[in-house]
Amino acid sequence: MDDGRTVPAWVKRAIVWFWLGGLATFYAVGVVRALRTLLVVLLVSVFVAFALEPAVNAMARRGIRRGIGTAVTFLVAAGLAAGFFALVGTALASETNHLIENAPAYIDDIEGWLDDALGIELEFDTLKEEFLAGGGLQDLASRFADDVVNVGTTVVSLLFQLFTVALFTFYLVAEGPKLRRMVSSRLSEHRAVIVTEIWDLAMEKTGGYMYSRTILAFISALVHWGAFALLDVPSPVALAVWVGVISQFIPAIGAYIAGVLPVVVALLHSPRTGLFVLIVIVAYQQLENYFFSPRVTAHTMEIHVALAFGAVIAGTALMGIVGAFLALPVAATAQAFISSWLDERVRPAPAAATPHSDTEPAPTADGGD
Repeated sequence: MDDGRTVPAWVKRAIVWFWLGGLATFYAVGVVRALRTLLVVLLVSVFVAFALEPAVNAMARRGIRRGIGTAVTFLVAAGLAAGFFALVGTALASETNHLIENAPAYIDDIEGWLDDALGIELEFDTLKEEFLAGGGLQDLASRFADDVVNVGTTVVSLLFQLFTVALFTFYLVAEGPKLRRMVSSRLSEHRAVIVTEIWDLAMEKTGGYMYSRTILAFISALVHWGAFALLDVPSPVALAVWVGVISQFIPAIGAYIAGVLPVVVALLHSPRTGLFVLIVIVAYQQLENYFFSPRVTAHTMEIHVALAFGAVIAGTALMGIVGAFLALPVAATAQAFISSWLDERVRPAPAAATPHSDTEPAPTADGGD
């Protein structure tokens, strides 16, 4: 019996589409989770390509083939990275061995300071015996030093990912113009313009970010090298390079992370030197924030401080250290694109000329009499 309460056809369709959409979303989330590593590798490759392509484009304008220019750029970048890890790894291994050899003396100094300054009498004889007798603590520290010296063995699990990033990046840089033309040819004219604009902005901002960070890292390393050498800090070149690179390429907290190692190394040799090193690092950070950084980044990657901080937090929450590194170029690109889009929206259209404007005088306030 028909009681007049038949379900409308559109409701049935809505229910079907709802369940299909839910299943598709569930399946898509599963695919993304399964391919998360590959997607992260692709994202990193895209932004590394954005950072390297301006240099390749500059060589291409001078008649150098893109393949050769890309190879040269890769070799330079790889050489700089290898030099950084060699310098810092050697210095860290040396200081670790120095700490192990002099640990009993440091323990005696701590005992004396606690007794003289605070009136606290503590005995660390068992701890000293661990170092002097070759106990488990010394073995652990020695193994750590060996691992630092042979740092390459600790990153074997990352070699495949690094190779994949390099492969994708090389293709994206060497075939960049062809890839852009291929993507644009598949889109409507309006969408092709938008995609090209976003692509160019991303390349400009990411390249500008790497350019400005590299300049600031060089200035920071140079200043800290001079200061560490004057203070007679061990391994001044390696520690200065560490401070320069880490402080510039790890957003938000890089300066604090970079300052720990040279301060600890200096403290192991002299508490007074450690204090001076801390003062130098803090003073230079203020000098960079108010003098060097505004001038270097003024024409490369302008981004509001609050937006930068929020972007780093969001990137870290989503993708860890990779997200923190990519957060600033992504935020700068988004900011530049939104600003450009808003400018286009609010820009007044040019006034159309009236038919009589070129042949008749404009009417006066009294009607032209």
